[in-house]
Amino acid sequence: MGTSTLAAPAILTHQQRALIRTLLYFDVFKHPLRDEEISSFLSVPFDKRVPLSDDLQLLSAEGTISRKAGFYGFGDLTNSVAMRHVDSQRARERMVKAERMSRLIGRFPFVRAVMLSGSISKGRIADDGDIDYFVITEPGRLWIARTLLIGFKKIFLLNSHRDFCVNYFVDTDHLAIPDRNLFTATEVMTLIPTWNPSVCEAFFAANGWAQEMLSNAEIPATTGTPSQNSRLKKAFEGLLRSRLADEIDEWCMLRTLKHWRSKFAELDRAQFDLALRTRKYVSKHHPRNFQRTVLDAYQQRIDRFEQEHGLSLSPLHPA
Repeated sequence: MGTSTLAAPAILTHQQRALIRTLLYFDVFKHPLRDEEISSFLSVPFDKRVPLSDDLQLLSAEGTISRKAGFYGFGDLTNSVAMRHVDSQRARERMVKAERMSRLIGRFPFVRAVMLSGSISKGRIADDGDIDYFVITEPGRLWIARTLLIGFKKIFLLNSHRDFCVNYFVDTDHLAIPDRNLFTATEVMTLIPTWNPSVCEAFFAANGWAQEMLSNAEIPATTGTPSQNSRLKKAFEGLLRSRLADEIDEWCMLRTLKHWRSKFAELDRAQFDLALRTRKYVSKHHPRNFQRTVLDAYQQRIDRFEQEHGLSLSPLHPA
């Protein structure tokens, strides 16, 4: 790392605390960051008097954070940087399939927009990783759309999640995500629109809280494939605009809810609602409750850092 005349900070500044918290969050995923990525995910406005590069140089020089090949994190970054390069190349290769599948999902009845979520939306994917999709539907037909997509996956893809993991649905009347924390803000601000950009724009507008939480992040570019509803899709939707279709949608939801309650009986009511939220206007299928796991691991990293370095990471009011 070389020698430096920079002294270790006795008390961290507002920006330095936010910088370290950002790196600790992504350390949960063993995901070291470049300086421009740290900038995007920093939870406070930049202090124009102190360039972020100066803080990165200072903190890495005195060993508070680590630097390797242009990436920042903690400890020995050799393996995590190497894995990030491998996973990033794999994500680029699988993006072709992800975009093709997005267009396929967009052709299903009552689907109004598709975005990529999960690891591929962060620019990497593991060898055994799934491609996750965030799907927006017409109101009152979310569960019909979801049931058709799940049926397609089970029948034609042999229930494989690898290229077709549709685990979060909302409808166009309920675009705002109710869980407002660092995990969900990061997920929202890294979604990649792949089908029907106009509805995706409405989604980001409805979730402005995420950009407020990550004040330096830019709203994802809504450059996905425009909506091109086929005659077959329009005809099928026309057949399902009746009171009977309302009952079918309700039946699909209740049948799924009954199945999930039986399959995940170990979850208490609060855990179930967070991980497997089931309403007429939303379907969330995260049975491992990844949100809670990540936030707990993040807090543990903050606590450990403060104990090891004798420094507080609690937010300060900037001077």
